[in-house]
Amino acid sequence: GGAGGAGEAVFYRPDFNFESRGLFVDIEKILPSFHLKVAFNSDEQPLGLLGGSGAGKSMILRCIAGIETPTRGQIVLNGRVLFDSEKGINVPSRDRRIGFLVQNYALFPNMTVGQNIAFGLPKGLSAGSIRVQIEELLLNMQLQGLGDRYPHQLSGGQQQRVALARALASQPEALLLDEPFSALDTHLRSQLEQQMTATLADYQGVTLFVTHNMEEAYRLCPNLLVLEHGRAVHHGSKYDIFERPTTVGVAQITGCKNFSQIILHSPQQVEATDWGCTLHVVEASNSQLSHIGIRAHQIVLTSDSSSENTFPCWLARTSETPHRMTLFLKLHSPANNSQDYHLQAEVFKEKWVTVKDQPFPWYVRLDPLRLILMK
Repeated sequence: GGAGGAGEAVFYRPDFNFESRGLFVDIEKILPSFHLKVAFNSDEQPLGLLGGSGAGKSMILRCIAGIETPTRGQIVLNGRVLFDSEKGINVPSRDRRIGFLVQNYALFPNMTVGQNIAFGLPKGLSAGSIRVQIEELLLNMQLQGLGDRYPHQLSGGQQQRVALARALASQPEALLLDEPFSALDTHLRSQLEQQMTATLADYQGVTLFVTHNMEEAYRLCPNLLVLEHGRAVHHGSKYDIFERPTTVGVAQITGCKNFSQIILHSPQQVEATDWGCTLHVVEASNSQLSHIGIRAHQIVLTSDSSSENTFPCWLARTSETPHRMTLFLKLHSPANNSQDYHLQAEVFKEKWVTVKDQPFPWYVRLDPLRLILMK
């Protein structure tokens, strides 16, 4: 959709020309404990649906696939109306031309790999044609030679690739992936993700990818739709969402750890009340802004105590990952205990070695270009 006023994107217009390619969703689903209301569209670039559990990600996919029926609204794929509550249209899921891949593979245990894939193929093909297509899909998914095995004879990663092959066999116009890697260990996830990236690059249809893993979404999807409590809170390119998250919730989903409430003093100056400091910012023009944040890896430890937005700090505690140290820092005075801190800063171990023996106070700089202002 085109861009609307005040920085809000218009995802859906009733007068939109549905002849064009892509997926258009404008639905509401009302359940006793949950209310989903979203409108968005997507083209052939994979769209990641990101949000915590219970945000409504899987429900959206289930409505598009026809497994669940929205309370009201419209779903249109490449000009075909799949669902329209006003017109009473609700195409059965088997006729929607949609491939759906869920977390637990859902392969038929009593069928071979080849038969599982054949189940997805269009009906009415000759036996020879079926064989050729199965071989091609097995090859594409690096499963060659496994066509006669049964699901229980395969590893988790192989089963997941069979499920993807079966989903692609029907030549779907849209591919819905619901946390497809969540059941796999880290090494397999990474392998499968690379496989998926290659597969999606060749796939011409619409792809929606549900995950709560922000890094996975970032690697696989150029565009992201962030959901909170059944509402879309941010929709845009992945760069935009990470550089300029609009709300604290979106910033948290994208991994930001440091937040403070603010009082606006001027467009260039805010008081961060939770951090006990006044900060120079690039431009705080919107009076609705209520919070400021900074990512842990963008906090700078410096020896120059005189530059702007630079404050003395003391170490409350550290936490270690394979490559980095997270430093829990208290501003302005020494920490009383390990939970008494204002900011989390992340530094590479090489940097940590150079600072860890320095006397306190250390100095921390909050670069105005790295500070995020949010509602």
